[in-house]
Amino acid sequence: MQHKKAVLFAVLAAVCYGLSAPFSKLFLDKLSPTFLAGLLYLGAGLGMLLLYIPSLRRSGCEAHVTRKDLPYLTAMVLLDIAAPILLLWGLSLSTPATVSLLNNFEIAATAVIALVIFKEVVGKRLWAAIGLITLSCIVLSVDDFASLSFSKGAMLALLACLCWGAENNCTRQMSLKNPMEIVLIKGFGSGLGALLIAFVLGEAAWAPAAVLLALPLGAVAYGGSVYLYILAQRDLGAARTGAYYAFAPFIGVFLSFIVVGQPLKTNFVAAFVLMAAGAYLAATETHIHKHRHETLAHEHRHRHDDGHHTHSHPCPVTGSHSHFHTHEPIEHTHAHLPDLHHTHMH
Repeated sequence: MQHKKAVLFAVLAAVCYGLSAPFSKLFLDKLSPTFLAGLLYLGAGLGMLLLYIPSLRRSGCEAHVTRKDLPYLTAMVLLDIAAPILLLWGLSLSTPATVSLLNNFEIAATAVIALVIFKEVVGKRLWAAIGLITLSCIVLSVDDFASLSFSKGAMLALLACLCWGAENNCTRQMSLKNPMEIVLIKGFGSGLGALLIAFVLGEAAWAPAAVLLALPLGAVAYGGSVYLYILAQRDLGAARTGAYYAFAPFIGVFLSFIVVGQPLKTNFVAAFVLMAAGAYLAATETHIHKHRHETLAHEHRHRHDDGHHTHSHPCPVTGSHSHFHTHEPIEHTHAHLPDLHHTHMH
């Protein structure tokens, strides 16, 4: 049940992010890409702030971000600033078809970084799913393969995807903390950083209507997306969440058809079939074996009916709550995913 809920969060995150491209396109004739990116991130921070302030009355449900999280937080903000700049720079030196194709490398980059650096388990079935999903994104992105070319711009696009892949994995390491606080930090940090760069480059153009509309778009497309993405990563891990998140291009293409009249081509159907096959492989993956949990002490939101939180309280506690606790060593067998409680070696 928890697995299905996490998959739902990942797909909803993709739906939210899918709103970004078609609606952002409406603003690009009045706002520069860098300035618009800053506004969207800032909108994410402002939107989440409106939800976070009332939540302060309900203390104890989520673990707060602390100074120990500063390295990952700093990396997330810097990577979220660097990635779109690299992508836009690459776009100025290459063709849109090439950059669109290479932008899908983020899916594979997330999985490879999760495997190599963070030792997340990526099995053959998930690799097959990632392959199909990446292929579907390629089919969706490219109209004419003869127009593809590889240049400095292509390398910059690849670097952008590596930044986003690394950022996805940094976010995964923070996934047990309050997702609202993470969105606030990412939104205001990356938003103000991108806006500062836009001012320095002389790309800040004030169009009041576009600015006011971009902020709520950022609140949903960026803020809502990141919030749901973090909830999904708690159970699915970085690689699997990235696979489901690849639904975003399809949402974007479909909404582009509705919002700006972009026609739906035959490659959309072919790409959707590939995506559906990849999503099926990812959703039906099973991973079960005998494994051992070593002693682990940390703080996060948890319940006492999941078989992993058996510590006691002075007074009876029911439902979700958060506090610093210690997991005693335990060895058992059950189906599991590479969440932060299942980082054992294979």
